Amino acid sequence: MGNQWPAAEPVDLAAGRLPPELSARGTRGRPANVSGMDDLVLANLDEIVTDDRPRNERAGRAADVIRQATQARWVGIYTVADTLVTNEGWSGPGAPAHPSFPTTEGLTGHAVRTGTIALSNDVARDPRYLTNQDDSGSELIVPIVLNGRLIGTLDVESGDLGAFDGAAVVEYERLAAALRPLWQRD
Repeated sequence: MGNQWPAAEPVDLAAGRLPPELSARGTRGRPANVSGMDDLVLANLDEIVTDDRPRNERAGRAADVIRQATQARWVGIYTVADTLVTNEGWSGPGAPAHPSFPTTEGLTGHAVRTGTIALSNDVARDPRYLTNQDDSGSELIVPIVLNGRLIGTLDVESGDLGAFDGAAVVEYERLAAALRPLWQRD
């Protein structure tokens, strides 16, 4: 099956409102286990993000759990503060190319500016993409909001084009919501 996504048009999704072209399509590269996220995964995340370790350790462990559960190629968890986005933890083939960057850059900048999910199913053709891993095909940024304030993001990358469909987006939103306790002690 070939890429079913319009390559030149990145899609931005407001939480809870999926356009029809996402809600009805499957894709070749969607992470295998994301559409039936097990409650055990969410319970495991809750245990990790609420323990007493420093935030960066908890974030790294949470990124590992998300990556293993969804079979994503790369997962990063970032803190958003004023004008700077900073990586708290990651899991994948390499460290983030930009551990910190301005809130105005990349798909993350778009998510921060709009307060909505930013999705590109073809990063090579998306001018908003800030290169993280050289072989990424798709990237999804899910804002994490606590008490009405955008405090972080969940960044998921795939080597495949068209990797994220509507079902995947919904499941990554659930995972991002489970990460909120990372920031509740600060």
